[in-house]
Amino acid sequence: MNDEGIQKSAILLMSLGEDDAAEVLKHLGPREVQKIGTAMAGLKNVSREQINSTLEDFCGNASQQTGIGLGSDEYVRSVLRKALGDDRSASLIDRILQGSDTSGIESLKWMDAAAIAELISDEHPQIIATILVHLERDQAAEILQKFSERLRNDVVLRIATLDGIQPAALRELNDVLTNLLAGSEGFKKSPMGGVRATAEILNFMPSAHEEQIIGSVKEFDGTLAQDILDKMIVWENLLGLEERAIQVLLREVQSESLILALKGSSQELREKIFRNMSQRAAEMLKEDLDAKGAVRVSEVEAQQREILKVVRRLADEGQIVLASGGGEAFV
Repeated sequence: MNDEGIQKSAILLMSLGEDDAAEVLKHLGPREVQKIGTAMAGLKNVSREQINSTLEDFCGNASQQTGIGLGSDEYVRSVLRKALGDDRSASLIDRILQGSDTSGIESLKWMDAAAIAELISDEHPQIIATILVHLERDQAAEILQKFSERLRNDVVLRIATLDGIQPAALRELNDVLTNLLAGSEGFKKSPMGGVRATAEILNFMPSAHEEQIIGSVKEFDGTLAQDILDKMIVWENLLGLEERAIQVLLREVQSESLILALKGSSQELREKIFRNMSQRAAEMLKEDLDAKGAVRVSEVEAQQREILKVVRRLADEGQIVLASGGGEAFV
């Protein structure tokens, strides 16, 4: 979900009653709840035009009344308690409204990247790697960006070579993290980490960090670095998608996101996208691209990563199939 989607979701939920908003939040994951909850708490002076536009997007009808911006903190507390219960909501409410830390691997999923990085940066790199493979891939990527280059490279290498996690290794964490396995010696190691996990994490990293990390892994083990690259999906890999796969993808992507992503694309990839749209849609997209002014590289890469997340989801759902290395695909 991009920043615009998070903002619109926050406005929509603040426009609903507490019970309805709570019902929506029950179906979201920790990362989505944290992002939307933070946006909800930060809403100030929302204009009627913004509310109407958002409600038209989601429901097709404009709201006539709103209490947005009035008592936002208490509203967020109430909604999160109803959605998650007192125990689960307490840590998230603290993170959003007060900024206090929480504990345990599950609680880490509700924290922001900077807070997690500060909490675990002094741990052994092997322990950090163990923690990160339990988190969502985009969250792990954000945390890695907060580390020094040396620590980041070390941790990624350990993730790539991690073939399983023993409970004993997790017990080396401080008291904040000891709840994960609850002291059980009988668990078998979990198949987490490895090349696939590393590739998925790197897919969320900025290209400069991604290239630097791959270069560091290559110095240690060239074959391992290539294995990681083979599992990654990068923007220009879309050239390897079959025509029908491109069409499936385009049905899932918003036009504004596509415009920004294509600003940093080769002409060959642009032409492939144009070929798989109606003539009118292609002409409109070309006009929008020409009219779009200078865009920050970071904005382009962010939109490309969002679209690549859609590619991965479609592949996981079986709607398209990606060959090794993110090359040719078919539907």
